[in-house]
Amino acid sequence: MPSNIFQFSSPATFYPLAGRLVPWFSVIAIILIAVGLYMSFFVAPTDYKQGEGYRIIFVHVPAAWMSMLIYLVMAGWSIVGLVFNARLSAMMAQALAPTGAMFTFVALWTGAFWGKPMWGTWWVWDARITSELILLFLYLGYIALIGSIDDRRRGDRAGAILLLVGVVNIPIIYFSVEWWNTLHQGSTIKMNAQTIMDETMLVTMLIMACGFWAYSIAVALIRVRQIILQREHHASWVREIIGDQA
Repeated sequence: MPSNIFQFSSPATFYPLAGRLVPWFSVIAIILIAVGLYMSFFVAPTDYKQGEGYRIIFVHVPAAWMSMLIYLVMAGWSIVGLVFNARLSAMMAQALAPTGAMFTFVALWTGAFWGKPMWGTWWVWDARITSELILLFLYLGYIALIGSIDDRRRGDRAGAILLLVGVVNIPIIYFSVEWWNTLHQGSTIKMNAQTIMDETMLVTMLIMACGFWAYSIAVALIRVRQIILQREHHASWVREIIGDQA
């Protein structure tokens, strides 16, 4: 069984597997996001404090979760790449980076739209918001770094080191509302305590989060297939694929 799993660490064997998984995760993402959006607008009750404007959290919060989770996954791939010198690990991290940056931007953007009516301002140098902005810079810095180094192995190693150094920002984002006195509200979903969120709101948010995760997997698989073809263009199996497509 382990040997069957490890065989997919090769780009040549992972490429067709990724192609088979893309349609499944794409369909799952479309269904979950569609259901989540419908529940966000038509099923979830109106918040008694924030009114209808609170509904933006059904995009904002899952996007913020994904921004942190994707970065941790990228850091995990980087560890695997550094320890085992696995080429596919660096490719997976590179494939995830644009999606992570996109979700970070969406979290900041939707947060600004939520903050304007609730706080009276689009932006404050709040601990959580500022650390989330730093996360966006980390994503963009990683993308720029690996794109600026011609030697792929050196670029992968430099990118992996940057990702691992930047991991320290993730707990800062998550615990910032507990460590500092911030405008940003505290977490309503807690692992070690009972959530204070309405059950329908919670289910809706989790559905959106699962939809975003399925979307991230689908897009990452599409992107990593392109990266594999670019990096392995000298391999005979890639030339056969390109020849068949031509």
